Amino acid sequence: MGLQSSKNPTGKQAHILLLGLDSAGKSTLLYRLKLAETFTTIPTIGFNVEMVQLPSGLPLTVWDVGGQEKMRTVWDCYCENADGLVYVVDCSDDKRRLEDSRREFKHILKNEHIKNAPVVILANKQDLPGALSAEDITRMFKVKKLCSNRNWYVQPCSAVTGEGLDAGFRKLTEFVKSHLKTRDTLAFFKQK
Repeated sequence: MGLQSSKNPTGKQAHILLLGLDSAGKSTLLYRLKLAETFTTIPTIGFNVEMVQLPSGLPLTVWDVGGQEKMRTVWDCYCENADGLVYVVDCSDDKRRLEDSRREFKHILKNEHIKNAPVVILANKQDLPGALSAEDITRMFKVKKLCSNRNWYVQPCSAVTGEGLDAGFRKLTEFVKSHLKTRDTLAFFKQK
């Protein structure tokens, strides 16, 4: 308990929503981040929940929600109490799937429960030939416009090699700490 509490003196945990279309690499990157190994995953039916402890000291409870078309209709139900959103994009996908992903990203940002929550987009599958860059995804998904009211970042990564995952989640943790501090301050003044 001493090591845990010294890393995380507040005892807070952050609730992180991990979304993206099916086969974007959400579960693969989650388990790569948690266990530092690559696992063969099957499509997530429903959701996975994992605790991830990063060197930053803020424990993350990550909700990896399935990205099949039928599951996307219930994404909004997972937004309540979310402190941050990680949206995973398969940068090697065809134009139609990328457009579907962009549309789903735009939709989820409208959810009232996460209207100010920080967003990190993981531009996944950078290890594949022809993958779009993080800059391409930023433009295509109109991130500057859609996320102008919150902290956001687009991180190139590969769930298979692990490259970029630590950097993306470090940025997320930085944003979430700030978000939680702001939220707690506002709650304090509302009580007065």
